[in-house]
Amino acid sequence: MSTSAETQDNQRVDTCDLCVVGAGIAGLNALFVASRYLRRDQKIVLLDRRDRVGGMWVDTYEYVRLHQPHPMFTAGNIEWTLGREPSYLPTKTEVLDHFRHCLDVIRKQVTVDARFGWEFLSDKEFGSGPGAGVRITCRVPDGTERIIKAPRLIKAYGVRFRPNAPMKLSSTRVRSVSPDTCDVRRGDIRDSDAPVWIIGGGKTGMDTAHTLITAQTGREVNLVAGSGTYFSCRDKLFPTGIRRWGGGRSINAMAEEMCSRFDGTNEGEVADWFRREFGVWLTPQTGNFLFGVLSEAENATIAAGLREVLMDHLVDVVDRDGSTEMVLRSGARRQVEDDSWIVNCTGYLLEGDHSYEPYLSAGGSVLSIQPRSAALHLTSYSAYFLTHLFLMDKLGDLPLYEADLVELWQKHRAVAPYALFTLVQYNLGLIADTVPGKVFRECGLDFARWYPWYRRTAAGLHFMRTHRRQSEHLRRSLDTVRERFGVRCGPLIEGEARASAVAAG
Repeated sequence: MSTSAETQDNQRVDTCDLCVVGAGIAGLNALFVASRYLRRDQKIVLLDRRDRVGGMWVDTYEYVRLHQPHPMFTAGNIEWTLGREPSYLPTKTEVLDHFRHCLDVIRKQVTVDARFGWEFLSDKEFGSGPGAGVRITCRVPDGTERIIKAPRLIKAYGVRFRPNAPMKLSSTRVRSVSPDTCDVRRGDIRDSDAPVWIIGGGKTGMDTAHTLITAQTGREVNLVAGSGTYFSCRDKLFPTGIRRWGGGRSINAMAEEMCSRFDGTNEGEVADWFRREFGVWLTPQTGNFLFGVLSEAENATIAAGLREVLMDHLVDVVDRDGSTEMVLRSGARRQVEDDSWIVNCTGYLLEGDHSYEPYLSAGGSVLSIQPRSAALHLTSYSAYFLTHLFLMDKLGDLPLYEADLVELWQKHRAVAPYALFTLVQYNLGLIADTVPGKVFRECGLDFARWYPWYRRTAAGLHFMRTHRRQSEHLRRSLDTVRERFGVRCGPLIEGEARASAVAAG
């Protein structure tokens, strides 16, 4: 089937062989995998509401940098063209340039009709058997609606990133901004010598603090760190120099040990172990962890450059009796200088309105990559592996576990990271027993690729030898999480039951 147009109920209907929604890292990995299954004379329609490829990287703050070494942040096994050392952390512009390069490479293998500025509205499965498919409703840039029909649909919109807005504060004597509305390297904030208060101790807060401290030596920068956060230490998980060849422990080895320790009830004990062995932090308390990565040098620079760290949560800034005060959740108040900058760096991952949707639809024609039915840890991995299974017609038969990360994060965020690692280990074992070895060999996302070939090979052989022995422990841990918190964490339910679960939210 080639892309064509037909008329139905006086409305133009386009047809294609596959429709992919989302042109970020997940959508690009879905496209890469599809290029391994579709012929050149078949066509993929790629939809994205933005005006270019890049997903959340189009919308995020200007001074963001990739937090992991760049070679494994890609589509499939497409290599970067930067010509920089593997440990280099690319800028936003460089990441977006690589995404464009990935799309160009994929287009050499399969026909991609990219429709930027097209907003996905809804989908509905129709028919059964060879004639089954999906009817996709979109809003085009002129505001009208269009229909696309395809045998299969991949919704690869991931976490649905929403830029942070400035905090709404009562005071008229402070300036409230966010990284997504104010580049802290430029403009009024750069020209001002007033203190900066960063609200939020996660990765955005660390990026903002590091940028301010290194760009303006001596600038007063303060942090309201909430419950505190610890990070994965880049130096330990991605060692450089000689340690890359023979030292350290790979992420694969770390994940295996973490999951062997975690039983679904002991997240505090596992957190203490992980923080001690692989963590880095600057606050005296570290109540949060969500896979952020930070180096020891970055951490030291931030710690040395901060004037004050408050372990509390900001509620408001108010003007009272001629002074300006921060009102904190603990009930404490802290006076701040007039004209201070309040930068909203509070978290946005796993926030917002995400309705439940199974990763595979009731009719089997729609694959959905999003956090309400996560099967792997990152949307890039999910798109890569689940698209293979989807196009092999094996996804519906494989008893992968799905986890509602949004609900688990809301109910008990301390357990979420360790449950997610367990989910990954369990599902990757099932996938490894199902797909050809080429699928893993072409997965350039694998963090084991940071290490030389002999370490990667040893890690792969170890996983294939041991994953079946570990699967029962992993499954019990996930079942325990489901029973403790009443969250969706188990095998994907069947057909009509899936449709009922979606209707129930």
